[in-house]
Amino acid sequence: MVAIDVNEQSRPSGAWVSKLTGATGPLFGLLLLCLFLTFSTDAFLSVRNGLNILDQITVLGIMAVGMTFVILIGGIDLSVGSVLALAMMVMGWTANVAGLPLGVGIAVALAASMISGLIVGIMVTWFRVPAFIATLAMMSAARGVANMITDGQQIVGFPDWFMMLAIDRHFGILTATVFLMLAVAAAAWVFLHFRSEGRMLYAVGGNPEVARLAGINVQLVTILVYVVSAVLAGLAGIVLAARLDSAQPSSGFGYELDTIAAVVIGGTSLSGGAGGIGGTLIGVLIIGVLRNGLNLLNVSPFLQQVIIGVVIVLAVGAETIRKRRAA
Repeated sequence: MVAIDVNEQSRPSGAWVSKLTGATGPLFGLLLLCLFLTFSTDAFLSVRNGLNILDQITVLGIMAVGMTFVILIGGIDLSVGSVLALAMMVMGWTANVAGLPLGVGIAVALAASMISGLIVGIMVTWFRVPAFIATLAMMSAARGVANMITDGQQIVGFPDWFMMLAIDRHFGILTATVFLMLAVAAAAWVFLHFRSEGRMLYAVGGNPEVARLAGINVQLVTILVYVVSAVLAGLAGIVLAARLDSAQPSSGFGYELDTIAAVVIGGTSLSGGAGGIGGTLIGVLIIGVLRNGLNLLNVSPFLQQVIIGVVIVLAVGAETIRKRRAA
């Protein structure tokens, strides 16, 4: 009987619109933002600018998918920006210093990211370290290792084909890195909506004890979620290296905040158990469009940080109001 209740609670609503799981408000906000920027600047509403926005949100979009999984189970991951930098440096050192093929470097970088996520997952589950503290520790450790690899120096000189992944527009529209982001998001959406393992995340985030009584291995689910988040952060680092044509240990500073902001703006509850990939993509687009529009309006970068902070507060406030009304 308990298993049936958990399964019903963890399944997103059946209505098509509600499959965005609370993202209708952010979607409306995104449309209003685009409408405002359309009339505020002539450069915003153009195909070229739209494609530029997609290119700019690729790294954030990939990381936000992993963060969505983490927040769905009621966790948090502050280490994604540092894991991104770690993956970049591991890939760069393996390919450019050790002299191995770049494909091997990418595989080693993803393996290093996976180990980082595994360590965090074990700390959270086996040693009962709060996720905030465990990921904060990994944020510091991963950043330190990233700097130690080359003594804080950047690595440059990747093959031309690698750089072209972020430049060459297939069919004249999308780059390979944008296709990768869309593929990751689509796979995650299918996983959450059509796989029982995906619905387990909602169950664990809704009530871990009830999920355990229903037969879900909460510890294993938690560990795997942190591993996926770290691997996607590493993948985002590889994408960023392709965009920059370099690997820099300072990359990724502040990315964890933007990633969490995108997920929260997209309607995923910080307490877990509610949200989805559709809303996260809208949140990513809101941040991308907002940054792009503010740049077009020549708004100071410092003021941009204030504006994005206000948007995050409004998003969390809207979620709180929605919960109170639902109760």
